[in-house]
Amino acid sequence: MSYQLYYAPGACSLAPHIVLRELGENFSLVKVSTKTHETEDGKDFYKINPKGYVPALGLGNGEVLTEGAAITQFLADNKAGSDLAPRAGTIERARVNEWLVFINSEIHKTFSPLFNPATTDEQKKAIKEKLASRFDFVEKSLGERSYLTGEKFTIADAYLFTVVNWSNFTGIDIGPWPKLKAFQARVAARPHTQAAMKAEGLI
Repeated sequence: MSYQLYYAPGACSLAPHIVLRELGENFSLVKVSTKTHETEDGKDFYKINPKGYVPALGLGNGEVLTEGAAITQFLADNKAGSDLAPRAGTIERARVNEWLVFINSEIHKTFSPLFNPATTDEQKKAIKEKLASRFDFVEKSLGERSYLTGEKFTIADAYLFTVVNWSNFTGIDIGPWPKLKAFQARVAARPHTQAAMKAEGLI
């Protein structure tokens, strides 16, 4: 199957982009403007994904799958021999899902208002304090692990890397969390992460 990934550079769509490359899947990239909600070839993105935001994954049969956590699980589950997500129904898989939900609700959504010009400095201060408490949790959870659930890179790691990378654009120094900072560097150094970031013009 050949997929189409609708993305915006550096947005949460970077996570499935990394996963597609890690899995060695055949796919094409379609850039979407977050301002005009049009694809790079002028199509109305709302007609592709009525939610209007990335990521969206074209499955090649006319169907489109949305939401990054759903997309990355689908990709990992449908690639024979993939170890990016443990087998469904296992406690190991539940732990990966636990991280996906936490990253989505407690880090991703907390970051979002920092990109809104209407967010006041006072609000930004409160948001950054909340993010700091979430980073505290991640720091403690990482411990001596290389990745969130152990020594194997999973779809949850791709998602965490993507959202924590937004620190670079929001004036947040992750230096106070050395384990998290090391995690970011470790994932950034992976060849498929490098390839994804280069393709999106991020490096």
